[in-house]
Amino acid sequence: MQTSPSISEQRKPVWREYLETVAGAVVLAVFIMVFIARTFTVDGPSMLPTLHSGERLLVDKLTYRFRDPERGEIIVFRYPADPSHHFIKRVIGLPGDHVEIRGGKVYINGVALEETYTSSPTFGRFTSGVVPEGHYFVLGDNRNNSQDSRSPLVGYVPRNLIVGRALLRYWPINRAVVFTAPQVAQAAE
Repeated sequence: MQTSPSISEQRKPVWREYLETVAGAVVLAVFIMVFIARTFTVDGPSMLPTLHSGERLLVDKLTYRFRDPERGEIIVFRYPADPSHHFIKRVIGLPGDHVEIRGGKVYINGVALEETYTSSPTFGRFTSGVVPEGHYFVLGDNRNNSQDSRSPLVGYVPRNLIVGRALLRYWPINRAVVFTAPQVAQAAE
């Protein structure tokens, strides 16, 4: 003898299954964008030759919840003069570091960095003093065309304005790469 299915055994309408699937995907996407990773598009020449305008990056927002940024990492941060805009630069000076630019080279605590990722020698003379606690000194790889910590509009970047570190360039596909901090930059620590 067969009985009719109870209400709990009846299938949901197809539209409701689709709605629940889409809602779940949206909640998951928002969670990932807020807490784990986000995509950014490079805009401008300040990170040449490493990054080109129009390239797309996956930015890791999770790592810096557990550790501080490291020298040589490429980060995305909110522009201090207008936090609605984002900048992409390379961490050069850590809290407590003394950064100096002279003779086309960057010096950290008196030691010259060997920077293979820059497009040309760093112009001018600059002395930062000591990078304050909770702040970072950042430079673009295209040193002669970059608004970075040398500018009073950027200055030392506060830790709370850092969105995350560039983890992966995924577009264009032929230039896809996972980013790591250059060994020469780490050697100055």
